[in-house]
Amino acid sequence: MRILIPGICGFVGSEVAKVLRETLPECEIVGIDNLSRAGSWLNRESLLSLGVQVHHGDVRNESDLNAIGRADWVVDSAANASVMAGVDGIASSRQLIEHNLVGTINLLEFCKRHSAGFILLSTSRVYSLLPLASLDVEVHEGAFVPKNIAEIQWVSRNGISEDFSTTPPVSLYGASKVASEQLALEYGHAFRFPVWINRCGVMAGAGQFGKPDQGIFAFWLHSWFEQKPLSYIGFGGAGHQVRDCLHPRDLAAVLIKQMKHGSKEPNSQIARVSSRVYNLSGGITSARSLAQVSQWCSNRWRLREVAASGGSRPFDLPWVVLDSSRAEVDWDWRPTITIEEIMSEIAEFAERNPDWLAGC
Repeated sequence: MRILIPGICGFVGSEVAKVLRETLPECEIVGIDNLSRAGSWLNRESLLSLGVQVHHGDVRNESDLNAIGRADWVVDSAANASVMAGVDGIASSRQLIEHNLVGTINLLEFCKRHSAGFILLSTSRVYSLLPLASLDVEVHEGAFVPKNIAEIQWVSRNGISEDFSTTPPVSLYGASKVASEQLALEYGHAFRFPVWINRCGVMAGAGQFGKPDQGIFAFWLHSWFEQKPLSYIGFGGAGHQVRDCLHPRDLAAVLIKQMKHGSKEPNSQIARVSSRVYNLSGGITSARSLAQVSQWCSNRWRLREVAASGGSRPFDLPWVVLDSSRAEVDWDWRPTITIEEIMSEIAEFAERNPDWLAGC
């Protein structure tokens, strides 16, 4: 089996590639990356040392994909993954759409030509902003928790389900991923190749170049250790806003099962899938507020002050936790790497690489 991973030199793509190399040694792993993200060339070297093929190219250019040859599966981790993309003055709205949607279209055409299966790594940011922004929350142990949870459709104490609305607005980034999801499902149906959509929460682990609007756990821990400025923005400036997280190695475990199922390999445990769309995240057990992460950092390193800002940023939400129970039922999957293990891994990496954020 030959597996193509677009965006292979990013944090998630590189970690997934390493797990596939370990778990499926008989498979050929090949990737393509435009190396535009700071630090991505570091992942390229480590992947090459493992015998993974890495092509320098761009999924927006069909000729770059043609040069790779055939594949049996495509695991699409190539994206501008910032919720602020297209409105932050760094990447234009057109660049965002070309990266996230046009790139996906080219990959789907690739799958059509080669009868390859397609797995899209999507995001929790496909869910509608307005109902999530208006959640009625209260503070419990330094973190927001939803009130009157039974009154909110498709939200439970376990998190937001896959049936929650994706009605706009969702951000330009979220819209690019919703459109990619719909096209992937339509291409799979029309041209008869398997498609899986995985909506991921915050990905976190050692070696991630964290940003405030993506990779917040890595960003916060590295910033704390390096004594970089930190501030609680919005929601009263107390850091009560909550996200959950997932290590890419746990994500890879589901991808392997999906590829085996799509290839029609016999496996009774995964024969009864109910959907093509899944939330994959650490869920409520991995959910932490910024204030709680700060307390963890204080316990490990030193107490420091975090500034409070009464302002707000577009697309910030008080509580985003994904319910992955559908994946648990269909794929017999649950995360194995705990939030404590993830943060300890990031902290140890920060201690070995004290100027890591300088490369962001």
